[in-house]
Amino acid sequence: MELQKGKGAAAAAATGAAGGGGGAGAGAPGGGRLLLSTSLDAKDELEERLERCMSIVTSMTTGVSEREANDALNAYVCKGPPQHEEICLGLFTLVLTEPAQAQKCYRDLALVSRDGMNIVLNKINQILMEKYLKLQDTCRTQLVWLVRELVKSGVLGADGVCMTFMKQIAGGDVTAKNIWLAESVLDILMEQREWVLKSSILIAMAVYTYLRLIVDHHGTAQLQALRQKEVDFCISLLRERFMECLMIGRDLVRLLQNVARIPEFELLWKDIIHNPQALSPQFTGILQLLQSRTSRKFLACRLTPDMETKLLFMTSRVRFGQQKRYQDWFQRQYLSTPDSQSLRCDLIRYICGVVHPSNEVLSSDILPRWAIIGWLLTTCTSNVAASNAKLALFYDWLFFSPDKDSIMNIEPAILVMHHSMKPHPAITATLLDFMCRIIPNFYPPLEGHVRQGVFSSLNHIVEKRVLAHLAPLFDNPKLDKELRAMLREKFPEFCSSPSPPVEVKIEEPVSMEMDNHMSDKDESCYDNAEAAFSDDEEDLNSKGKKREFRFHPIKETVVEEPVDITPYLDQLDESLRDKVLQLQKGSDTEAQCEVMQEIVDQVLEEDFDSEQLSVLASCLQELFKGHFRGEVLPEEITEESLEESVGKPLYLIFRNLCQMQEDNSSFSLLLDLLSELYQKQPKIGYHLLYYLRASKAAAGKMNLYESFAQATQLGDLHTCLMMDMKACQEDDVRLLCHLTPSIYTEFPDETLRSGELLNMIVAVIDSAQLQELVCHVMMGNLVMFRKDSVLNILIQSLDWETFEQYCAWQLFLAHNIPLETIIPILQHLKYKEHPEALSCLLLQLRREKPSEEMVKMVLSRPCHPDDQFTTSILRHWCMKHDELLAEHIKSLLIKNNSLPRKRQSLRSSSSKLAQLTLEQILEHLDNLRLNLTNTKQNFFSQTPILQALQHVQASCDEAHKMKFSDLFSLAEEYEDSSTKPPKSRRKAALSSPRSRKNATQPPNAEEESGSSSASEEEDTKPKPTKRKRKGSSAVGSDSD
Repeated sequence: MELQKGKGAAAAAATGAAGGGGGAGAGAPGGGRLLLSTSLDAKDELEERLERCMSIVTSMTTGVSEREANDALNAYVCKGPPQHEEICLGLFTLVLTEPAQAQKCYRDLALVSRDGMNIVLNKINQILMEKYLKLQDTCRTQLVWLVRELVKSGVLGADGVCMTFMKQIAGGDVTAKNIWLAESVLDILMEQREWVLKSSILIAMAVYTYLRLIVDHHGTAQLQALRQKEVDFCISLLRERFMECLMIGRDLVRLLQNVARIPEFELLWKDIIHNPQALSPQFTGILQLLQSRTSRKFLACRLTPDMETKLLFMTSRVRFGQQKRYQDWFQRQYLSTPDSQSLRCDLIRYICGVVHPSNEVLSSDILPRWAIIGWLLTTCTSNVAASNAKLALFYDWLFFSPDKDSIMNIEPAILVMHHSMKPHPAITATLLDFMCRIIPNFYPPLEGHVRQGVFSSLNHIVEKRVLAHLAPLFDNPKLDKELRAMLREKFPEFCSSPSPPVEVKIEEPVSMEMDNHMSDKDESCYDNAEAAFSDDEEDLNSKGKKREFRFHPIKETVVEEPVDITPYLDQLDESLRDKVLQLQKGSDTEAQCEVMQEIVDQVLEEDFDSEQLSVLASCLQELFKGHFRGEVLPEEITEESLEESVGKPLYLIFRNLCQMQEDNSSFSLLLDLLSELYQKQPKIGYHLLYYLRASKAAAGKMNLYESFAQATQLGDLHTCLMMDMKACQEDDVRLLCHLTPSIYTEFPDETLRSGELLNMIVAVIDSAQLQELVCHVMMGNLVMFRKDSVLNILIQSLDWETFEQYCAWQLFLAHNIPLETIIPILQHLKYKEHPEALSCLLLQLRREKPSEEMVKMVLSRPCHPDDQFTTSILRHWCMKHDELLAEHIKSLLIKNNSLPRKRQSLRSSSSKLAQLTLEQILEHLDNLRLNLTNTKQNFFSQTPILQALQHVQASCDEAHKMKFSDLFSLAEEYEDSSTKPPKSRRKAALSSPRSRKNATQPPNAEEESGSSSASEEEDTKPKPTKRKRKGSSAVGSDSD
């Protein structure tokens, strides 16, 4: 509570009393220091500069009269801007660190400042944003006092400092320092009410901040008193300046809902609903508020600068799969108390409304927004907090308008549901249930608007291909029947089997399993961080992920509808209209091509009105619907059949593009026409790719696709390419395989860095197509992996279906990439969850000569009785490369001879995830020893192994000597027999306890074996054998 005392001291300083603010700084390390620090901290640059400026001011004013001091300061300020800044910052620092001189220093500051205190305001903002958490208590108290003085003086820009101060008040935090700050800023705003009313943005920001904080302040008498002050402050501003508060947007309603039970707000709600004109003549009702999107600045103001920095770091720098340590830190720092539950809503609203990653980040392996929101939802410990968090997530859905709202605000919710279906189906179910129930229950009089908002959101999600289809999500077997029935009732449009809107298909009903198998890989460029979920009804932990059959809906004959382009014709020029009509009436392809060329020529004329491009594109899309049905690639691929397949009228636009120079104005005009066509018919993208691949006229022109991608509304090559390949995958798998070599060759930067395209391919190819791709790789026509990205892609593939993973590994093995490049993947592989990758890696490792890095990674795997990976590969290397393996193991044993006293991480830069301990190595060696029992393999009789064991035994503790007694007995035998001829030592090693312990033998056989041994060393060591039997039965059972 020292800061409470400090507030009184600051008031004393304001009246010139000596010692003001001293209470808060009692016991602060180092007199006059600004920031808290320890002896280990480096000197802060800002603090050094401020103290240097303070010493300049002190040297001028110490020991002289007040008048002389003023003259000296003014004379120094007149020398130039640097000197002016030094004096302003020096006086500012004195105000913060010397409460007794605060009044005098502020007066001097007002006299010498030549920029309206701008330097001081900037420095206050910098300290609040970057250094506030380290600021001494005295300085915090004085900073509040200084801001109060700036506000009293009406300094221009003081409102900005007040808003930065409000940002430092943390939500969900009722510690003394935070409560003091909230009350101190509130006192300034209430005392200087007339000044506050002059700034619309300050009114709105203050109302938004304190409406949110009211929820946290309850319980003690002190908090209740603060809460009443906050209620009175917010009510007065809302009633007197409601139109200024209206700029907050729909989140104002959300905050008012949270305080609706407080009597004053209950009365306000009655006016908002029944008598809106009483608040403002321009206010038409609650719908006006709900249809207005909340600005980012309001959503961001409820996170402290430190919270904001940490969240932005996670969403821009942390790789998906490596986020746990950062989330744990954030949880400990900000979400560990019961009061902090209310902060989750602020975080979710911030992530949805403020954190909008670029396309580059979206398509990378950076931690996606949906994963952070999923973590916030799964760690909720209160039902009220969970409900409020779900409302915060869906809030922009309820009154979504594509014209005003952004797809990025609604994207996280759908992706949380999509990606949680496999690991956390309960989260998906509860979110879908909430989405259905919020429609009638949010505000019954506006149920129609809410329904339309949610429908618009889902429609926009499909249009923008965040998810290609919603049926796999809404009609998933993992959801219970009641929820699926409710979803079918509320959203029948999105529960049916997907069919492209440009095609007319009649599909037979098929079983849900079939339907979902067909569409379980519908993903977009947004959500490539994790493979799509499987919809099998088998247990999630089962290994039955094989996909041996592919089910497709039965397609019946396409029902051709007559093409009606009448609405568009009236908008075209007469000459263009005539040509379009000729195109419609044209019976054969050749005639249509001639007319199409005439249309292109007219478009390229100088006097052509480019505004007609959109209408022309609509006509062409309608007329050539048939181009986009059926398979594009000829059944038999020859030069003639390929050339014939690209002779379609619409492809004339492509041909003309290929014949032009890229800097030509005609070139950009045709690109604009294609861009318009692309909006209306997205399949045009992969048709262009096919033309550039197949046509002789387009040889060497594949880069035209990049120009096309940049001309589209997407404006990004990667996004456009992924969407087009996805559309191709859904329509024509043969064409996808045909395009793959050229796509990977021409666009390596877009294809080789992410597993998204690879997943699209392996999700649909069959074994023959896989073999074809492998041949392309072997012949040098195709490169699908690169050393710098292959590891990341293979890690992504761990969540794919079994056949998809085997395809990915087959394609990888076709490349000539050293296995050491991907050996760190071992750290990600769990024997129950990743059998596909483990078996592929095991078979490849057996062909390799072991390097120390390989052995290190293999030994880094955790020991488990059921995980035979390490033992099996070590056994194989024993047979083939025993001397080399022995040397590597000796090296690793000696390097890691530290046991649990100090865990040593692998030093290799490629193996940062690996944690190799001595105990791990010994456990794996003991398993190997048991496995080699009763074989003729003499691996453990080799000198390097025995020397290493002897070295380790000399320094390890008794517990480990007992646990690995049989292993160490080999070293003792080596030592005992070191004076005997080599032959004797070998015999001793062979007949050591390892040769007597065989878990497959019954106990009596084991004893018999032991008693028949003629070895002198064995006879002298019966006790270690018993200890091993008793303490390591789990390991012993592994020998079979």
